[in-house]
Amino acid sequence: MLQLHTLRTYRYPLIGGLLVMCVLGWAGLRWFYGPQMPVALVVQRDFVQTVVASGRVQSPHRVELGVQITGTVKAVPVNEGQTVHAAQVLIALEDAELAANARQAELAVTQAQAKLRQLREVQAPLAEQALLQAQANQDAASRGLQRTQDLFKQGFIGQAALDESVRAEHVMRSQVKSAQQQLSSARSGGSDMAVAESALSQAQAGAELAKSRWHYSQVLAPVAGTLIARNVEAGDTVQPGKVLMVLSPAGETQLVVQIDEKHLNLLKLGQSAQVSADAYPDQRFTAELVYINPGVDAQRGSVEVKLRVTQPPTYLQQDMTVSVDIEVAKRNQAVLVPTEAVHDVQSQGPWVFKVVKGQAQRTPIQLGLRSQGLSEVLDGLAANDQVLATASVVVNDKAHVRPVSTLVVK
Repeated sequence: MLQLHTLRTYRYPLIGGLLVMCVLGWAGLRWFYGPQMPVALVVQRDFVQTVVASGRVQSPHRVELGVQITGTVKAVPVNEGQTVHAAQVLIALEDAELAANARQAELAVTQAQAKLRQLREVQAPLAEQALLQAQANQDAASRGLQRTQDLFKQGFIGQAALDESVRAEHVMRSQVKSAQQQLSSARSGGSDMAVAESALSQAQAGAELAKSRWHYSQVLAPVAGTLIARNVEAGDTVQPGKVLMVLSPAGETQLVVQIDEKHLNLLKLGQSAQVSADAYPDQRFTAELVYINPGVDAQRGSVEVKLRVTQPPTYLQQDMTVSVDIEVAKRNQAVLVPTEAVHDVQSQGPWVFKVVKGQAQRTPIQLGLRSQGLSEVLDGLAANDQVLATASVVVNDKAHVRPVSTLVVK
């Protein structure tokens, strides 16, 4: 019994000592091999530097539509967001009175045309016949006067008969002049013809005005496009000067984007971009940089640029929000490292912790292109090197580390 008690007395200190030795050994190994650290694997592949921004879809111009006369809206046969073709009716006004005025004006034109035709076909020929008759009468009166003068010289008739013959010849001469004036007036260039032609022109102008006002009772689409705003309903009383609809013409589609001014030196006309609408993030399409505003928005510190979409997808609509990746540079087989792993990335001397044989070695590097969380390494690293994945971890130069959770750059 004494022996058993002695063994129990020494067993617990022995176990405690072994545990202490294990803890000290584990701590020593951890100190020797260092803490566990996530690392990133340096890769080599083609690399594209992009400038990322967001913007909106916008057509090069918009057409604001309204009425040209005051009236009551009879119908609005289109809805906001609808695609319309050129000359399609967008707004129709009550037009009964305007239609009646147009018909009345057309009748006035018909009357003026009939008056002109009557002048040419009836009055001018009658005036010509009247002139011929007057000339014949004048010839007869002239011959009668000649005979009367001969008889007067011979003493067969008195002064009264001669005076009557002279008067008759003068009357016939006056009638010829009057007939000539009437014929001249009825012919082209004459006063009656000028009055008739003027009346016809006035009637035609009135008809055109009435017809135009009748046409103003309908607002037609000037071009094909998409109706992006509608501010009118049937029954409304409308008048000129108020915008009732806004039309986005079909054709070229542009993206208007605000770019941070620090990227201005990277932008050039003709650069390609990959675009996705926020409503359809998985569907991408291509655009081309066509305009760079020469001025900088001082309040926002940005530059407005425009991109042309040559083949817009069918779902793309006016004022949609889009995300744009403008390709500003490209490098074949670039050595890439996560930008997060680079210390002093904005300085003249960037560096990383390169993991070599279990040690984190401070390694200066030279950077090139940077985009979307990746940086090109021009010097200091090679493909398949390992670096500490984040610059936020503080370790000493050549400290022991145990790489874990290797991040592969994609």
